[in-house]
Amino acid sequence: MRARAGLRIGNASGFYGDRFAAVREMLTDGPLDVLTGDYLAELTMLILARDRLRDPSLGYARTFLRQMEECLGLARERGVRIVVNAGGLNPARLAAELRKLAQRQGIAAAVAHVEGDDVLQRSAELGLPDGLLAANAYLGAFGVAACLAEGADVVVTGRVTDAALVVGPAIAHFGWTPDDLDALAGAVVAGHVLECGAQATGGNYAFFREHDMTRPGFPIAELHADGSSVITKHPGTGGAVTTGTVTAQLLYETGGPRYLGPDVTARLDSVRLTREGPDRVRIDGVRGEAPPPTLKVGLNRLGGHRNEVTFVLTGLDIEAKAALVQRQFTDALPPAERPAELRWTLARTDHPDAPTEEAASALLRLTARDPDPAKVGRELGKAAVELGLAGYPGFHLTAPPGSGAPYGVFTAAHVDAKAVEHIAVLPDGRRLSIAPAPVTAQALSEQTESQLPERLPPAPTRRAPLGLVAGARSGDKGGDANLGVWARDEDGWRWLAHTLTVELLRELLPETVDLPITRHVLPNLRALNFTISGLLGEGVAAQHRFDPQAKALGEWLRSRHLDVPEMLLDRPEELL
Repeated sequence: MRARAGLRIGNASGFYGDRFAAVREMLTDGPLDVLTGDYLAELTMLILARDRLRDPSLGYARTFLRQMEECLGLARERGVRIVVNAGGLNPARLAAELRKLAQRQGIAAAVAHVEGDDVLQRSAELGLPDGLLAANAYLGAFGVAACLAEGADVVVTGRVTDAALVVGPAIAHFGWTPDDLDALAGAVVAGHVLECGAQATGGNYAFFREHDMTRPGFPIAELHADGSSVITKHPGTGGAVTTGTVTAQLLYETGGPRYLGPDVTARLDSVRLTREGPDRVRIDGVRGEAPPPTLKVGLNRLGGHRNEVTFVLTGLDIEAKAALVQRQFTDALPPAERPAELRWTLARTDHPDAPTEEAASALLRLTARDPDPAKVGRELGKAAVELGLAGYPGFHLTAPPGSGAPYGVFTAAHVDAKAVEHIAVLPDGRRLSIAPAPVTAQALSEQTESQLPERLPPAPTRRAPLGLVAGARSGDKGGDANLGVWARDEDGWRWLAHTLTVELLRELLPETVDLPITRHVLPNLRALNFTISGLLGEGVAAQHRFDPQAKALGEWLRSRHLDVPEMLLDRPEELL
């Protein structure tokens, strides 16, 4: 590796729809070398696929183009290079639009893009299922690096790994090769911390009351040649960067100790976090292993059509009212017209002797799904409305029934990395083929329970919410939910590691009782990471449950009561 000064990389977007002004804020609030933005998610790819169906010239994140209308000149003035995955399903078109924009504004900007991830037209060849709207392989970082090495000021990609937006600039800057596994792994970890924007600076943070979260800033990684980094933010911006906020993001949508990627497998159990000062957390010690021989491919298809009706139940006899609605509704629909799936969910939001009508009310939600749009359309709504004067006392709905809408399904497949093209389209139009990782390895089985710490000695306990002593962050991976839980100090970790078993998790979260759950132990982070398979059904677009992306699953867990050692409760904040 060439010895070079550190590289300062910021993030200005964690999803398609994130704070529009963040690009300008990150460019004006302090120095940067590179500004990245993550615009893609499983649901986003489905949205872009539907855009592309309507108009083949679309399929990219149009918000980014509007941001560049405001800020491309500013980025060039400040010498900040831009790397984003806003190209979505059509990176070539977005790159062309950026060149037109630069020409209109008289800005000298070399634009490049990365493509090859879109394998939809090769579905049969690669053994993928029929009927897909989108099929995109998760490419690595060396295509981004090649574009930057050839002088690109702006690089747009399709579906690369989220961390590749950070790893690519680091490869170009430090001269890393595919053999520099530890350095690459360190950059992957830094990239994972940055990829969700303000989640690293206190957004969605369990202990949000400890910081001013009115308008958190966006994160920055100061990367070094050995792959170590310091996570920080621009001075004077809101939120906070602490070992806690970084831990929370490291647990987000990951699994076990081995974090697989196309360039390297990063060992999350080797990560060390150290507070360097206010809003500065060092990440080092990260070890890398060879990547797997396959690439993950995200598959999006239409799953059918769905509709939803929410009945309001007020006052007394809530359970009996809900049972009456279900009997009446089922009786009103002839068997031939019933949707393939009818799911009833009763949310007991009512309070006894409530001071307001809303506080006295519960919500009974009916969700219907069927391949035939007619079965979840007008007849379904008609059956609900016709109960208006013949149902339970106080009958009303939250809104008139709609006509139903299509829903999507996300699944993942894996294909041989050598079967997928990875093309860097350079600023001068040349097309450079990026070779897959030269050395690969099959993922090893995860054996982590042996890393448990010594048990906390027996001590008096009292019933209390888990969240008083532990933080949590949760999210989605297709139909599975990821739930990370961490302790705030060593004694808390000694208790948490032995207490929060899979069996106890099932008791605390009854929705998981019949689902496969895998527990991973990450001692350096004082954390447990659970994968709950199938909790989200067919993924976020299918809207399988009340919280379809499991965003609040961790907060539900933290609200649950169990016996907690008194010594862990009511500790001064400076000890945590």
